[in-house]
Amino acid sequence: MQHFRLIAMSMAAATITTFAFAAGSDSTEPPVKTETTQVCKDGKVFDQKTQKCLDVEGAGLSDDQIYTAARELAYDGQHDRALQVLAAAENQNDPRILNYKGFVNRKAGRVAEGMEYYRAALKIDPDYILARSYMGQALIADGDIKGARAELTEIVARGGAETWAYTSLERALAGDATDW
Repeated sequence: MQHFRLIAMSMAAATITTFAFAAGSDSTEPPVKTETTQVCKDGKVFDQKTQKCLDVEGAGLSDDQIYTAARELAYDGQHDRALQVLAAAENQNDPRILNYKGFVNRKAGRVAEGMEYYRAALKIDPDYILARSYMGQALIADGDIKGARAELTEIVARGGAETWAYTSLERALAGDATDW
């Protein structure tokens, strides 16, 4: 019985950690380009441990490694590769994975599909302010300025007034199309 309690507590801690990371992930820096974007091709990602480009399917990469590689690919404009990498994540309901599926689809011009992923991420974690920021930017692309302003208000209400997520959406509302 004790063994099962420890497992349950570990699973709960992992879930809380994932959600805390998702809510708190608000990097102002684009990811550093690695061999994943510079060398690897055809759905492969660079694995630091083996120092090789590995097929994302069956490589045994953690969801954190997959997220990091997909984020790098997304920022590099490699949308199809980013989606291919994201599809390999074990937890397809991780708000970070859903958010980046939204981001990549939006950047590839599939705004409506991107919105579906943002909504799914926010259904799981309503406090995920980066998803709110990206969703607000998608709303701007669709001409829904009122909806984007509502997301900005939500970011503030959820403690994100001093974050990159807030600043990015605020700039987008001001007409600065250079932000992500």
